[in-house]
Amino acid sequence: MAVKLRLKRMGAKKKPFYRIVAADSRFPRDGRFIEEVGYYDPTKNPAVVKINNDVAMKWLNDGAIPTDTVRDLLSKQGIMKKFHESKKEGK
Repeated sequence: MAVKLRLKRMGAKKKPFYRIVAADSRFPRDGRFIEEVGYYDPTKNPAVVKINNDVAMKWLNDGAIPTDTVRDLLSKQGIMKKFHESKKEGK
């Protein structure tokens, strides 16, 4: 089972709102997911991003692969830096 951290589109037409979720890569984009990690609201100025650090780190340590957009969001929150530092300490 290949787990990905990706965006699940919510909201109305022309007013997108995204949940950041851990989902099996075989499931549809807006379909079933394993766990919610956070959310991203690009309609606000500036965009609102809320990510649960503990849950995101758990999934990254378990081998979940973030999509490009989610990787950028995690980087801006400083989570990817913490993840890479924790991998260096483990070696």
